[in-house]
Amino acid sequence: MNAPARRAKPAPSQEEAAPAPSAVLVDLAGRAAADKALIGAARRVAKIAAEHAADVDARSRFPHEAFDALKRERLLGIMIPATQGGEQASLPVIAEICSILSQACSSTGMVYAMHQIKASSLVVHCGGDAWHRGFMERVAREQLLLASATTEGGGVGGDLRSSVCGVVRDGDDFTLEKAGCLISYGAQADAILITARRTPEAPPSDQVMAVITRDQYRLERSHVWDTMGMRGTCSDNFTFAGRAPAAQIIPTPFAEIAAQSMLAHAHLLWASIWYGIASEAVHRCETFVRAEARKKPGSTPPGALRLAELLAKLQAFKALIVAGLDSYERARGDADELSSMGFVVAMNSIKITASQSLGEIVCQAFPICGIQGYRNDSPLSLARLMRDALSAPIMINNDRILGNTSNLLAVYKHDSSLSR
Repeated sequence: MNAPARRAKPAPSQEEAAPAPSAVLVDLAGRAAADKALIGAARRVAKIAAEHAADVDARSRFPHEAFDALKRERLLGIMIPATQGGEQASLPVIAEICSILSQACSSTGMVYAMHQIKASSLVVHCGGDAWHRGFMERVAREQLLLASATTEGGGVGGDLRSSVCGVVRDGDDFTLEKAGCLISYGAQADAILITARRTPEAPPSDQVMAVITRDQYRLERSHVWDTMGMRGTCSDNFTFAGRAPAAQIIPTPFAEIAAQSMLAHAHLLWASIWYGIASEAVHRCETFVRAEARKKPGSTPPGALRLAELLAKLQAFKALIVAGLDSYERARGDADELSSMGFVVAMNSIKITASQSLGEIVCQAFPICGIQGYRNDSPLSLARLMRDALSAPIMINNDRILGNTSNLLAVYKHDSSLSR
């Protein structure tokens, strides 16, 4: 005997299917107000960062004043979901904050971006894991600063997709030793997200990421950060040794973390930092040209034409990042799209273009500002901006990114449409 047919559940009415328009407007208005408040707080921090930027660079020291202010303004935990006590800020808002901070102090912007990239790994991949949910609550409540240990010695260097060291299980705990790793602001971080092989015997590409807090590891400095630019990131080399409960290993394989969250967040936030530096260079050019115009009313300063060209390049730079952020917002939550060849190629291209655009814009700012841009003791000096700009294509290794992209192009067909 056949079972009786199950009556179909009636479709919800239009009122039931969607929230009332007024409720949507209230929610959007509340989100907009919260975002505006976060950006306002970032501008207050930027004023403090700017006051100390020259000293941070000259002494190659951590920007303590800026990060004390970031903690007071409670801007370190803003990516954390509201359910864990954070602001649940979007990537475009965080990108805007990175740009604002970088206009004041490149090192402050870079450290802030690295912290948020690590936070994204928790937010995207750890919502269903009890220990990491609790840790996210701590990040929001205590304003913890997160660092990254993905590089290492033994010929691996900055290749995130392979590792020499491995996790050693010891009952409910694990131990991990990682040599020759460059850990930006490692001595100042409250916790480090570190990568290693799943076991010492696992293939180099079979990696996991773990959260290890300051009381669970020790660092032995092996080389001091002494560079031309980005000196305040304090990216010393360390030997890392830690012991922690196995529950602190993120369940998601690192390959998925790298593809589904780190790729887009890192590429877009780095680009936002570089845009901030470029914007500051153009701002100094504008200040110089306006001062020259006031000296000879009715005449156009010689640098004005070059400034117009520079503003066009800066606008194209901005459009590149905004388009990338829009692409990410559309793809967010779709693991297949985030891992697709088209999305990877697009993000890689943004990072390459942004790193190159920064150097070009700052370099072209020098003829506009003239000797005032060249002098170290001038308020319009471009020297620190130029040194920081030169780090962009070096630190990300443009050739390696281009090599990764070229491997995809054998099977990837470029989408020429403007619709996405």
